[in-house]
Amino acid sequence: MIRSLFLFIISLSSLYSSKAFQADIIDDLSSYFKAGNAKEIAKSFASTIELIIVDEEDVYSKAQGEQILRDFFVKHPPVKTSIFHKINTNPNYRFGVIILSTAKETFRVSITMKKFNTSFSITELRIEPVKD
Repeated sequence: MIRSLFLFIISLSSLYSSKAFQADIIDDLSSYFKAGNAKEIAKSFASTIELIIVDEEDVYSKAQGEQILRDFFVKHPPVKTSIFHKINTNPNYRFGVIILSTAKETFRVSITMKKFNTSFSITELRIEPVKD
């Protein structure tokens, strides 16, 4: 009986820790945005990504997306970030909204991720000015 209970608790804790690990991807991305680290963010890009940055919108390769994001950070150096919203209950989908504050402006960053094989990849990244 005790052994069965022990095995049950172990299996529950492994389920919990795997869910917690998956949810951390939005937290990680928030810290990369705060650091202005386009390279780390791009590691999570799908092979093609839909980028909507302010008024520019198109589908880009992973490398092109990284360069465009790097250019954005040069024009708008980040000061701080905060996670505004997070959806992490679907096993195949993640969505997060990060508020990105820069020296001159505040942006709303929406991140859509889908699961490919065993990891999540960003399929859409939207950066738009926060409306007052």
